[in-house]
Amino acid sequence: MGIANKVLLNFKKKQELNKDVPHVGDLIQVKVLIKEGNKERLQQYEGTVIAIKKGELITVRRVFQGIGIEYNFSLFAPHIASLIIKRHSKVRRSKLYYLRDRIGKKAQLKNKFILLKT
Repeated sequence: MGIANKVLLNFKKKQELNKDVPHVGDLIQVKVLIKEGNKERLQQYEGTVIAIKKGELITVRRVFQGIGIEYNFSLFAPHIASLIIKRHSKVRRSKLYYLRDRIGKKAQLKNKFILLKT
């Protein structure tokens, strides 16, 4: 096996590992396990990732009835049941705090189209 093949295999492995990692600007859906007394249920949060801190803490922002709501999630917390990336957006910043000041269509991000192999 040549060096080029080894490099290509390592690159493909890294791509597979980074497939489910959210990036800034992604629209994600997080399902969190909530305990209320003896009962457990899943609560769903959906929003745009506006910040990632140290690779494990993400800040998700959503506007609900004209009020901006932000949640902080630890990616490796045991109470996170699932994390689904719904859409990727084209961004040029590492923190999207400027979205806090924008309302309506001004707060929308451009979609990033990715070709997937089927």
